[in-house]
Amino acid sequence: MEKEIIITEVALRDGSHAIGHQYTVDQVATIAKALNEAKVPYIEVTHGDGLGGSSLQYGFSKTDEMKLIEAAVSVVDFSKLAVLLLPGIGTIENLKEASKIGVKMARIATHVTEADISKQHIETAKNLGMETVGFLMMSHMAPVEKLVEQAKLMESYGADTVYIVDSAGALLPNEVRERVKALKNELAINIGFHAHNNLSLAMGNTLAAIEEGATRIDGSIRCLGAGAGNTQTEVLIAVLERMGIKTGIDLYKLMDVSEDIVSKILLEPQIINRDSLTLGYAGVYSSFLLHAKRAAQRFGVDSRDILMELGKRKVVGGQEDMIVDVAAELSKEKITIG
Repeated sequence: MEKEIIITEVALRDGSHAIGHQYTVDQVATIAKALNEAKVPYIEVTHGDGLGGSSLQYGFSKTDEMKLIEAAVSVVDFSKLAVLLLPGIGTIENLKEASKIGVKMARIATHVTEADISKQHIETAKNLGMETVGFLMMSHMAPVEKLVEQAKLMESYGADTVYIVDSAGALLPNEVRERVKALKNELAINIGFHAHNNLSLAMGNTLAAIEEGATRIDGSIRCLGAGAGNTQTEVLIAVLERMGIKTGIDLYKLMDVSEDIVSKILLEPQIINRDSLTLGYAGVYSSFLLHAKRAAQRFGVDSRDILMELGKRKVVGGQEDMIVDVAAELSKEKITIG
């Protein structure tokens, strides 16, 4: 199959959620150096919630993210560094600082219905000479027509690529196909796909996206990401090679990075447990997982009940404060019933 698939490795950003944003300079430098040697095209490095994400609401970083970015930039000569920015969390100044350090790609992320808030950030990134990606999060929450409309906005602002982002790991393969096909028909730029594995569909959904024409794909080594993690990069490369699709990435070296380096950083294996499964089932933002578990312990309620209620309320990224509110309400109900 003659397709060129370009991989962005997200373990040093999305994986930050899984370890409570506790990456150190040494860890980032070691992983980035090894990914560079494996010839991974793009490596994303920021707080899990993007530039400027270190805060009380989202979780404080152990290390200033600009130092982490500097560490990664200093050890790569093949891979290009990428950052994520959510308008309203990250700022234009953050973007300029990252560019000055040596970041080559800016991924500007909004809720799937709020692409209009990405305009100045996409335009700034383009003016800084960065490759620019529009990142439409929680893509399961909008009908296909709305997704197309929002993607076209990002294209009009100058995005080189627009991603369908399955932030909750809630999309089914037929829904992925429908969305990628629609964007492929309507846009002149690259289409990307970012999966989460909460329903054990990350790999299947990623392959469905590729078959429909997505050429920019996110993976996370050792499945290190929010919720049950993302499409596992080393497995994806093996599958693509079996399909005759070349990525230019050294599979053996990637396996070694996973086994010898990243496995030692994981606090616990990235498995689909009752909480991460509930994320996908309820359609809730994957990065809510740790917040919900902590709130459940604090208020003595079931974390699944918190996640199901958040799903009913259609809570989205940026509304993390609602997790505690919901847990408190459920606790009061429990006391009343009891």
